[in-house]
Amino acid sequence: MKRIFLYSYLIAASLLSGCSFLDENPTDRLVTNNFYTNQKDAQSGVDAIYQEFYEIYKRQMYLMCDLPTDAMKNGLGMPNAFLQDLEFLRHNSENTFVRDMWKNNYSGVMRANAAINNIPGVTMDETLKARLIGEAKCLRALFYFNLVRFYGDVPLVLKLDNIDDAMGPRIDKEQVYGQIIADLTDASQALPVSSDYSSTDLGRVTKGAAKILLGKVYLTKGDYANAKSTLAEVIENEGTYGYGLHQNYADNWNPATETGKEAVLYVEFKPQPLVFNQEMGLAGPKYSIPEPIGVAGSNEADIPTMELYNAYDKNDLRWPVNFRTHFTNPNNGHEMESSIPLFGKYWQEGLKAENQCEINMHIIRYADALLMYAEALNELGESAKAHEVLNRVRERAYGDASGNYAGLSKDAFRDAILKERWLEFPLEGHRWFDLVRMGKFVERMKEHSAYEASIAESNKTDIASNVKDHMILMPIPQHEMDLNPELTQNPGWN
Repeated sequence: MKRIFLYSYLIAASLLSGCSFLDENPTDRLVTNNFYTNQKDAQSGVDAIYQEFYEIYKRQMYLMCDLPTDAMKNGLGMPNAFLQDLEFLRHNSENTFVRDMWKNNYSGVMRANAAINNIPGVTMDETLKARLIGEAKCLRALFYFNLVRFYGDVPLVLKLDNIDDAMGPRIDKEQVYGQIIADLTDASQALPVSSDYSSTDLGRVTKGAAKILLGKVYLTKGDYANAKSTLAEVIENEGTYGYGLHQNYADNWNPATETGKEAVLYVEFKPQPLVFNQEMGLAGPKYSIPEPIGVAGSNEADIPTMELYNAYDKNDLRWPVNFRTHFTNPNNGHEMESSIPLFGKYWQEGLKAENQCEINMHIIRYADALLMYAEALNELGESAKAHEVLNRVRERAYGDASGNYAGLSKDAFRDAILKERWLEFPLEGHRWFDLVRMGKFVERMKEHSAYEASIAESNKTDIASNVKDHMILMPIPQHEMDLNPELTQNPGWN
């Protein structure tokens, strides 16, 4: 993010990043009491929490949420067996990506705990103190929300100074959700709206982000009344919060506009030596074009499924943004056509190396808030309003009202929302959560397996036999169970 982070990363990452809540000798014991001594320390400690975004959202989130679904496949440039297992639903408790998602979210929790527990004792500006604690609580809630959605019951660690807390058992997910809701409620009261931040603080969590995330929590729990009322606070007052939809869908990945009114919470990338967006290279062409693309690092590892590609109406203006088939070699100007569709939203034309890509990744876009609001309204029987909100996203997608929905039953509307989210958010880390939340994961993956087999990819039939009911949760990583004998495995996983 337009951060503040370089100083904090050198200080706090060296103190905290190696500290897992399961470490037998957590290094934070030696430093946190000495570190939080003044206002600068407090700011640096909170800034360090955001650094975990790069570990979680740089690639892990969409690998865990898009690859095991009908949205994404491994390309020829991806030989990693653990990723192949995720695609074909052969993953288990030894999978390194399943392990890293657990580890990195708990690393974020520990950083947030350090700030929440130590900043109250710092002598500093009280308004800034309240805001920093609010940021830390919002981020802790986000990390726990990731954990509880992926793994179900998880250890609830709120302290840093007691090894017994770190080595505890899994806690009922409803208690974890209770803490998430409490943290987000506190954060939404303490945080400012985005316009109240200075230009040097762009990208921090805001009051609107906390409320929208809280609405997502309620929606995930099936508490549609609270989801509606919480999201309504923002959406029915979007001007106050500074939110809206870009007229042009592509502006969400244009470096000149990507931090605009649709950006609720995002990870900002900059060219090397800062943190760059490696997905340009991972999704960029290599094997599907007739000559080298001329972009160092382009290796075609992450590709869309043909079912996703073919699901778009060709009048849908999202289609040419989410996918690319034509590329220009920046060295010689040659125009090349790919033999298969590739992901396009993270491709930055004209660069000669993927390590110069600065396109942001969104954690939450305002379109997500609108679609969640429409979903909650539909579940509560408010059909007319639900159609109105959903059609805001559709009208942006088509440029007019030609793609609008009308007169859908509650069940048909639910299916429309699920499909619309599929088309709106490819490679943004939502699909697995959406399919699980709506009870469609197993059914949809069997359908997807049949579709892939129908287009001569017979190995995709493995998905139909591999997918099981227990896969609506990920396995508890074996590495963590080896460290913590009080952890138990989710049913169905070895």
